Parts: sequence; C-alpha cells; structure tokens
Amino acid sequence: MQLIKNIFKLPRIIYFFIPIIIIIILFKFLPINAVEISSIEFIGEATLAKGLNLQKTPIGGLSGITYNAKKNLYYAISDDRGQKANARLYTLTIDLSKGSLQKGKVVPVSVTTLLNENGQTFRPGETDTEGITLTNKATVFISSEGDAAKLINPFIKEFSLSSGKEITTLPIPNKFLPDKSGKQGIRNNLAFESLTITPDKRHLFTATENALIQDGVAAKANINTPCRILQYNLLNNQPEKEFLYQTEPVSPFLNVTGKFASGLPDLLALDNQGHFLSLERSFTGLGFAISLFQVSLEGSDDMHQINSLLAVDSKNIKPVQKKLLLDLRTLDVLLDNIEGLTLGPKLPDGQQSLILISDNNFNSLQRTQILAFKIKIETPIIRLLRRFLPNLNL
Repeated sequence: MQLIKNIFKLPRIIYFFIPIIIIIILFKFLPINAVEISSIEFIGEATLAKGLNLQKTPIGGLSGITYNAKKNLYYAISDDRGQKANARLYTLTIDLSKGSLQKGKVVPVSVTTLLNENGQTFRPGETDTEGITLTNKATVFISSEGDAAKLINPFIKEFSLSSGKEITTLPIPNKFLPDKSGKQGIRNNLAFESLTITPDKRHLFTATENALIQDGVAAKANINTPCRILQYNLLNNQPEKEFLYQTEPVSPFLNVTGKFASGLPDLLALDNQGHFLSLERSFTGLGFAISLFQVSLEGSDDMHQINSLLAVDSKNIKPVQKKLLLDLRTLDVLLDNIEGLTLGPKLPDGQQSLILISDNNFNSLQRTQILAFKIKIETPIIRLLRRFLPNLNL
C-alpha cells in the first residue's frame, strides 16, 4: 500500500514521459516506415496545347509518369505504337513552387527515343508502352502491353535515360502470355499499364488492367474484374509473388454510345511495407470516372502458384485491402482519360505533392491533362503520437 502511495507522489513530469516510454516500446513491433495517407487536396490543373510538337515529334498518349527528385524532372511514357513516331518517353518540368499547379506550368523539354538491345528503334506495332518508373541508376523500367491479338507478348524492360537503350528485360510468367488458343494470358490492351518501384528500390510491381482470360471476365457495366498484381525482386530480377486486386464495379451514365471501359491503369508504391496508391479509371459513356485508393498487401494471399482463378474457389483467396481516398468526380474539374500518377516534390508548406496525367489518345476531342494534389502522409509513430498526445501539432 505504501508503494502505491509513493508512486502517486512522483513528480507530475514523470507522468508525461510514461506514454512516450510506451511508444518507444511499441516501436519494436511497428513497421515505422509504413505510411498512410490521411488527407488529399486538389491544388490545380494544367493542360498541354493540342497539336504540340517537340523535336519534330507529336506529344500525346501520355500513359505513365515518374518523378526524378534529384533533378526535379518528370518522365512520361507515350503509348503510341509507333504510328506517330518511334517508341519514346518525354521529359517534363512541372512548376509547383507556388504550392499549386497553374496553367502554363507544365513544359515538355525533351524527347528520348527508346532503342532495343541492338540499339535499334522498335518496329511499329511491336510495343504498347504504358507504365514507367524510375530507378536509382539513371534508368527507368517501362512496361508494354504487347498485342494479344497478334500474339505479341507484354514486356517489362529497363532503359538508359541518357541513351534510351534497352538494358534489362524481366521475365514474364507464362500465365500472363497470350497463346493461339485464346484461352490464357492477357486481354488485348488490358495488360501491364501500371509500374512502380518501392522507395528502397528492391521490389518492382506491375498489375494487369483487367483479368487474365483464365481468371474471369473483363470489367463491364456494374461488373468488376479480378486483376493480378505482380511483384518482382530486383535483387535477382525475378517474379516472386502475385496478389488479387478486385476493381470496383462502375455504373455507366447516359451511355447512349454503348461503349464502356474500366480497369486499373496505375499503381504507386508508398513505402517498402506493401502500401500503394491505386488509380482506377472508367469510361462511362459520358465522361470518365476516376478514383484513388489506398491499397495494402497486408494479409492478402500470394497466388503466384495459381494459374487460373476459374479453376479454383477464388472466394478462398484473400485480395489486397482497399480504401477509397477520393472520387475525382467530386472535383469541379472536367476529367479526361487519367492513366498515370507519381509523387512529386514537397510543397512550400512541407506537404507531399501528387501528380496525375491523362492519355489523350491523340484524339482532337481529348486533352493531355495534368492534375496536382497535396497529400498528407502519416507513419504509424505519428498516428500513435496523435493518439497519446492529441495536443501536439504534428
């Protein structure tokens, strides 16, 4: 009893340190570098002029984007299949120095032609480059959807930023490759649109935009589709895991044309613990539906040994966790065909920027649209500090 009385006689300052000590103990059991997005705020829009050319090359079809923080430059990949010009990427500047994106503040500065392993340009129709992500070696990985109708396989290749030449090709698991029977592999134009590398540069991720033929149906009005996230180990350049990603069903709106498309065009790794931003894009008959989700691999099943979801009870496969962050239809913005996303620089207030970009399909009725956002990222320790010390301004 006397011991309890002595405890309550301790200086009050000690009680202040007790929760801090608890937090330090919890440090050992928390992935302290894991992040979560707590808020997202729209900070501006810009578009590139229609018919814009650079180095005698038309600018368009921008399907993926990645950011070079050291040089404050962006690299955007064109999905032109060699019909307008050779397979290529563009280097852009995007000025967010005022804390927002304003008209005229996105400037293309150069074009890099992609070359194969022999130093030659790719033949027209040989590529459908859609995803791009930066390494720490002055190179980028680029994904191509291939052409399932012509049995042209998808690829993931590493290219030099200085020369544009192919350096490395990652092996694609057989289940993703189209075959003559038409009973397996990617669907045409619904393959590897997404590409991202974890901050520690140890793992690369891509995903199918829609289900593999042997996994289920492609997305339809009010019907979702099971995509596969494919994880590579960049220490040995080998695929090692696959995860189930279920897109959201989308309802068409005034769809007088009968056209509908929906899927997963991009992923963005937020940390090294399996947390991502995902971008889902749908054409609904009248405009686009674009949504941003926070995604976690935690607790999801590795299904790389399953060749067909239709051949097993897929209800027993635990998919990745998803949380809706933003439905862009709630913004006062006329949305175009948004397909790519990347983190940008820190803004003047210290918050993290996020950039989205659209593919205009070289269509005169569409735009190359760039949208900027401010996102607030929190780690588990910050969330704990907020819980124990709510008055701290973190």
